[in-house]
Parts: sequence; C-alpha cells; structure tokens
Amino acid sequence: MSVTGIALILFLTFHCAMNIVALFSGEAYNMICELLGANWYAVVATMGLATLAVIHIVFAFILTAQNRRARGDNRYEVSTTVNGTNVVEKWASGNMLVLGIIILLGLLLHLFNFWYNMMFAELTGMTVAHSPSDGFAFIQDTFANPVFMVLYLIWICAIWFHLSHGFWSALQTLGWSGKTWQCRIQWIGLIYVTLLMLGFLVVVLAFAFGCAPSLCDACCDAAAADCCQQAADCCKEAAACGQ
Repeated sequence: MSVTGIALILFLTFHCAMNIVALFSGEAYNMICELLGANWYAVVATMGLATLAVIHIVFAFILTAQNRRARGDNRYEVSTTVNGTNVVEKWASGNMLVLGIIILLGLLLHLFNFWYNMMFAELTGMTVAHSPSDGFAFIQDTFANPVFMVLYLIWICAIWFHLSHGFWSALQTLGWSGKTWQCRIQWIGLIYVTLLMLGFLVVVLAFAFGCAPSLCDACCDAAAADCCQQAADCCKEAAACGQ
C-alpha cells in the first residue's frame, strides 16, 4: 500500500505541475493535452494509474478491517505521537478511510469532468462541448461552475488531510523509522503535501474568479481575432463598394 501511495503522490506532483502550466498559458497546456491525448502511451499510463488506485483502495479497506478487529479504537497501524501529539496527524490517521471515500468520490467527479470529455471522447469519437484536446476550455467550464468549485475545494482539503498522514506513514513502512527521522519526515511530508495542494487550490480559485494570467492572454487573443475579422469584413465591404 505504501508503494502505491508514493506512486500516486508522484502522479499528483506531475498533475499539479501540468495544472500550473494552465495557470499561465492555455496554449502550452493544450499542447501537453494534445501530446498525451489518446496516444497508446497515455492510455497505458492511465491503465497503470487505475490499477495502482484500485490496489491502494482495496488494501485500504483490508487494512482498516484488520486494524479494527485487532486494535479496536486505535485503528491505524502507525502511532502519530512523536515528541508531542500533532493534532492534524492524529485526526487524519484516525479518519483515513473516511477521507479515502471522499477522495474516491471526488476522483469520480474529476474523471467525469475531464477524462470522460477528453481521452474517452477521443477514443470513442464521442461529440463533446469542446475538442478533446482543448483541456483549457474544460478547465474554464468546470471551475466557472460554483458547485464544482466548492466540491473541488472539499476534495483538495480531503486529499491534504489524507496525505499529511499517508506520506510519512508510507516512508516509515518502507523502513524510514526512528523517533528523530520520523519527526523530520512528518514535517517534510507536511510541507511537501501542503505546497502540492496549494498548487491545485490556486488553480481552482484562479479560474473560478477569472484571475488566472492565462485567461487574460485568451481574452487578448480573442479580441485580436475579432479585430482581424472586423478588418476583413471592412475590406470586403470596401471592395464591394468599389465595384
């Protein structure tokens, strides 16, 4: 479970970096979407991620059931008290299953908003609101919806709580143990996942409130296109008058 968790964290890191690109350039973001698209390597990677997610979820339920039978109220395997009790760590460790269910529901929403309209649409030839490679347009549509914005904020918070405990717990399971290193890993993990989730949070809020720099570029491009079209229309009218 720790290996699948770390692999999924690495994917989240890549995904966050990709989202930050969308924050500054819609054109660059769509280039990445087109590069990935429904190409064989993107499909294989998606299947791999789905497999990792399923394994992680299945093991989460199995371990939770085992820990409840073995420990009663002390349900999680790793103790969170090292040189004092961390409130966030303690709460997260005791509610990993609940957080996991919220994350799973958020994942299904995210797959519907993006994967279904992009990769699935391209694979099946299904007609959707925008070109399947126009991920920037789907970002705009999704986060312009206040309901989706709130749901994504809840989802991001749930992921943050989940990872605040899961990050260092996974490393400890792989052998990074001891009071000194556990305390350091806790802080490193908390800082890392906080920065990671802030990246996602900024993207959601920037598009929801229309203050993403890339939106300004898109508006400028649209205005320039309108001006060019108007100029072309004027030329046609002038040519018609001359005749």
